[in-house]
Amino acid sequence: MIDIFKKINKLQLVRVVYWLFLAYMVAAFIWWYVTLVNQNEQIANVQYGVMQTSDPNLVQKVHAIEDFQLRKNKQYLGEGITILFLFLCGAIYVYRSLIKQIRYTNQQQNFMMAVTHELKTPIAITQLNVETLLKRNLDPEQQKKLLEVSLVETQRLDNLCNNILLASQLDMGAYQANTQEVDFSNIVEQTVQIFKNRFQERKFTSAVQTGIFIKGESVLLQLLINNLIDNAIKYSPIEEVIEIELLQLNDITKLLVKDKGVGVQVNDKEKIFEKFYRVGAEHTRSTKGTGLGLYLCKRIALFHNAKIMVSSNSPKGSIFSFTFRSN
Repeated sequence: MIDIFKKINKLQLVRVVYWLFLAYMVAAFIWWYVTLVNQNEQIANVQYGVMQTSDPNLVQKVHAIEDFQLRKNKQYLGEGITILFLFLCGAIYVYRSLIKQIRYTNQQQNFMMAVTHELKTPIAITQLNVETLLKRNLDPEQQKKLLEVSLVETQRLDNLCNNILLASQLDMGAYQANTQEVDFSNIVEQTVQIFKNRFQERKFTSAVQTGIFIKGESVLLQLLINNLIDNAIKYSPIEEVIEIELLQLNDITKLLVKDKGVGVQVNDKEKIFEKFYRVGAEHTRSTKGTGLGLYLCKRIALFHNAKIMVSSNSPKGSIFSFTFRSN
């Protein structure tokens, strides 16, 4: 809790100091402009003071001084506005970059804590189950149950490692793609069946149009489906049904994953696809995860020249859609 307050205070301190500095610089620009205008007026007054009233060209000289004074004031105003505009553009850019960097650093720290927790939990459960099997003489049914739990946790650990590894490879451009014509219908059906076997207490319905082939990477597509369904499981109650649909109309293939969970706020609909971003505050969040799942879905969609987006389900929940155009 103390660390959270420190992060919040650090962010607030940066904002206060930055805006105070910006206000000071704007005030300095205004002071600079007023000073130059006053100086220009003093010069004009001096010129007026040395003029002779008997001078036959008095009127022309007065107009010349006034014109010069007006031009200089306009010059100061134009230069001031131009410099101030450029300064504000640079200041806003630096401010946004600074805040983004601080938030990104905080998200990285949260990611490391989340990864540590996500790694320790399946390891601890699997270790405990193995120790129980070694130390106690259990009946076959109990042994099977412990092994099934260990297998689920091992698969969860494997998925986490795959997400981290793939995210690194995609970010560095080091992923070796094997793009070919794949049976997308079969990939969706197999992935849904895996989830039905792993989460027998959950309710899944699937409407998969058969015979849909697309040009893509089967491993990435399976990971995308896996992450979308896993996300639906995390954010929807256990009694609610998760719907998976796959359909094709002309040259457009669309995958839909629907849940009846908490939904996604409007302000978060773009952010949830950012790296390490997770909905809610770190100290109040109860769902598991690292903030990589939907980020990878976005990267996989871009890799296939496809689109991924989230919309609201009715009466509650979210609909994640993956749209692929074959031409």
